[in-house]
Amino acid sequence: MPRHRARKQAQPTGYVPRVGQVALLGAGVGVAALAGSVGYVRSFARGRLFSAADVPYAPVGLVLGALAYSDGTPSPFLQARLDLARQLLAAGKIGMILVSGDHAAPAFDETLCMQEYLHARGVRRDKIVVDRHGYDTYDSCVRARDVFGVTKVTVITQSYHLPRAVGTARAIGLDANGVGDDTVRERRTSWTRGAIRDQLACLKTVTDLALQRRPVLQNPTDQVQRALDPARPRHN
Repeated sequence: MPRHRARKQAQPTGYVPRVGQVALLGAGVGVAALAGSVGYVRSFARGRLFSAADVPYAPVGLVLGALAYSDGTPSPFLQARLDLARQLLAAGKIGMILVSGDHAAPAFDETLCMQEYLHARGVRRDKIVVDRHGYDTYDSCVRARDVFGVTKVTVITQSYHLPRAVGTARAIGLDANGVGDDTVRERRTSWTRGAIRDQLACLKTVTDLALQRRPVLQNPTDQVQRALDPARPRHN
């Protein structure tokens, strides 16, 4: 083979090490960005996470949506959130329940599932308000404020999700506390997957907060206020 062709095919000296350095630098920047976003979002929730027994009263309990099965039953994670909301309502820790989720979820309408599950277990219909456009945590919090007029709230979800959920609520100006569920922690694979996904979601949350992203909105409604009105006729 001619010399000049052999030289042409040779890799530049130091090429491979430089590629490795760039890859390591990129990975380091990504890890730093993720860690920073997790710390930033969670900082808003500091001192605002409680047990069911110790959480201060709030007029509204916000249950964040999760998977509902095609037969209309809640997944174990969603069921645990709903059961915790029922417990808080029965204990007088919240005045009503706002269920927020995706009405067009692939398997089943999350909000319909949540509403029917609560009612079937003794929660009066006039104590349940449905937000059918809570497509993610940020949307649910902004819509609770802007559509339903919520100012003070107890957020109800799994404990690994709670710091981000409460942090998001407080970052947009809600007076929010949170109670987390741990009863499904024994489902280790699902729990670990959810915890990892939640940390990754902090990057999106920071972006949403920085851009003040507007979710699907509609005209404000007084449904929450009417659910809290003691003079309103009861509807079982």
